[in-house]
Amino acid sequence: MRLASSEFDRITTFLVEYFGIRSVWDVFRIIIDILMISYVFYLLITLLRDSRAFQLIKGVILILLAAFVSDLLRLSTVSFVLKMVIEVLPVMLIVLFQPELRRILENIGKSPIREMFTASNQNTADLSIMVEEVVKAASAMAEEKTGALIIFERETNLSEVIRTGTIVDSNVSAQLLRLLFVKNTPLHDGAVIIRGNKIYAAACYLPLSNNLHLNKDLGTRHRAGIGISESTDCISVIVSEETGYISMARGGVLTRNITPDILRKLLREGLAPQDKGKKAGSKVAGLFRLADRVSKKRKDKKKRDGDGNGKA
Repeated sequence: MRLASSEFDRITTFLVEYFGIRSVWDVFRIIIDILMISYVFYLLITLLRDSRAFQLIKGVILILLAAFVSDLLRLSTVSFVLKMVIEVLPVMLIVLFQPELRRILENIGKSPIREMFTASNQNTADLSIMVEEVVKAASAMAEEKTGALIIFERETNLSEVIRTGTIVDSNVSAQLLRLLFVKNTPLHDGAVIIRGNKIYAAACYLPLSNNLHLNKDLGTRHRAGIGISESTDCISVIVSEETGYISMARGGVLTRNITPDILRKLLREGLAPQDKGKKAGSKVAGLFRLADRVSKKRKDKKKRDGDGNGKA
């Protein structure tokens, strides 16, 4: 017990001297400092989590770990090679992470604090109108057996994909969607990206799925729709040119041959804005209702006790 106490005192003394703690304010300052750095790392991980860069980061960590182990075991040749790699690593990371660095710069200013003071890009009315137009277009193209691939951008930024296509930036309408996918037109080949409540880009090229367990009868359009949904949180709507079936991909899972009504329901559920403020407000309201019920129960109990004492 004394040993543990002395170790605790020694650690406490070290922390006080290291951080220069002299008052209560110093403790708050350190906590704020740690929270800010933690938030920055959280944002970086969130931005890179759904990209190929996250796999590269794990590779970099393995290289650093291997360098430490080789130095510890005195493996001179391995240690020399790894140190040479680490020296050029910063330049390699800048080149390899160029798209992700662009994304980070583009997303500067996107934070919960800003969202509190800015209106949502897509309210419920706009969402219903947009979904209805997409369902109309998908139904018509399914009857005509016109191939289509429509991607709904959600939290993960799709700027890298958008750069491969042509900017449209127009309101969502069934007529425009059908026109974009007409055969032998300049923009029919590729995917349409819907950002917010706008058709933002067309003729965009998507990464194909590497899933070896997909059905062999799935074509390039379906594999592209599944592939983009594997690496991002987007929703893909695919219309088959061969069968006229409507399918939807989300999280790497393909739902095939769905009806317009099911498509409408799935899109409304998947694209519904996550209003954190309303959720927090409902939780607070729930706490108030709970407190009110507890208070009423206590009053009723006191009243019953008072009535019992009076009768006695």
